Amino acid sequence: MDTKTRSEVSILSRSGLRPECLPFSEVLAQSIANIAPTAAPALTIALVFASSGTGTWFTYLIATIGLVFVGTNINQFARRSASPGSLYAYITKGLGATAGVITGWSLILAYLFTAMAVQCGFINFVQAIFAPLGIPLAPLFLLVAGLGLAWYFAYKDVQLSAALMLILELVSVGLILLLAAIVVFKKGTVIDPAQLTLQGAQPSGIMYGLVLGVLSYVGFESATTLGEEAKAPLRTIPRAVILSTVASGLFFIVMSYVEVLGFSGMPITLGQSTAPLSDLAEAMGVGFFGILISLCAAISMFACAIACINACSRILFTMGRHGVLHRRIGRAHGRNETPHVAVTLSALLILAITGGTLLSGVAVLDSFAYFGTIATYGFLVAYILISIAAPCYLAREGRLRLRHILFSALGVLFMMIPVISSIGIPGENSLFPVPPAPYNIFPYFFLAYLAIGAGWFMYLRMKAPGVIEEMERDIEASHLRFDEMHKV
Repeated sequence: MDTKTRSEVSILSRSGLRPECLPFSEVLAQSIANIAPTAAPALTIALVFASSGTGTWFTYLIATIGLVFVGTNINQFARRSASPGSLYAYITKGLGATAGVITGWSLILAYLFTAMAVQCGFINFVQAIFAPLGIPLAPLFLLVAGLGLAWYFAYKDVQLSAALMLILELVSVGLILLLAAIVVFKKGTVIDPAQLTLQGAQPSGIMYGLVLGVLSYVGFESATTLGEEAKAPLRTIPRAVILSTVASGLFFIVMSYVEVLGFSGMPITLGQSTAPLSDLAEAMGVGFFGILISLCAAISMFACAIACINACSRILFTMGRHGVLHRRIGRAHGRNETPHVAVTLSALLILAITGGTLLSGVAVLDSFAYFGTIATYGFLVAYILISIAAPCYLAREGRLRLRHILFSALGVLFMMIPVISSIGIPGENSLFPVPPAPYNIFPYFFLAYLAIGAGWFMYLRMKAPGVIEEMERDIEASHLRFDEMHKV
């Protein structure tokens, strides 16, 4: 590459975000907060148990292994370049601009709808805290208050928001593990032969439970959106991607085992409980933990909202810089060095859609389930495309090995399970039945959304062909910058 071209890409690579300000702990906090690990023991594990039974812990073990395959494919890119564009930039590099833009649209929806879901979760748990005190709090008031704070932290300072997320998640997970220790102490043993031998668990039940298990991890890749702001990004981001998956997976495995152990002998089963941690606390004689658990869940949901706004805004920011979206979205705040326009746009979209849904009469927990389901489709598309892009990219680099092809195939096959289950296969004895309404229409809503995004990009490609060239040039700038660093 000649001197002029090097100068051009050097200019393009300057995003205006605060460079290399986040240590590994805060990069890790981004992925951990986006996973929202408290949500699994608070609700999702009970849903997995309804299908997997005593094999619930084993289901989470398989899920952890599967997501590590996807994380390994992500890290083929994350070890070689970094940018705020996350998987959007990686897949553009591996599969071209069209696939990259589809990924960008998918992740924007995924992070926005995840934020909407966790805002509903936040509302639910805050109401649970104040209800015994006789203080009714309107859902819309809690939405504006919680979202307003999340917007402020994301707008003001990425270091402030990352540090806050880390503290909140550590407190939340710590309190839940304390409850787990109480359960084991009260039971007098950690050995549960029924679980260790998978007594009564059926392969079909474990496979279907795996679909719900995978949903517990979505967002683990969001550390890649901090490519400009992370210190030593080629080391810290790949470590955060894998460690967040493994650490969360171990937490889910332990808590699923302990919850099944704790519910043995109780009047209701884990699958019948709508608040498993609170029910466990009551059964163990520490009912006050119910309030603490609700507080933990609210904290985790709030931290996840910050993480989603951080991640979504950086993808919007990068697509704005590339000209795929309005150029104003690609501006960074002169003093805060945050993508302030994209942060504000993200918050307004979350407020409008979530507020409109609640005002239309949809219950808070129903809204949580609807938004979370739709968000999952965006993540699945991104995970499948990154697993395909990784070997294509490595082949062009002359670094493709058999293990890379294996990881790619396993990543794609693993992600196809929830894809197939979300659509369903007609038939009386189908392993993946067609979901009930309104879940049966959500996949088509998502496909229509992608079609609109793809149509917009095709229009841009005809009207402004330089958009693709600029995208590829900016992404190449990131690669060149790190190549030069390695040479030095």
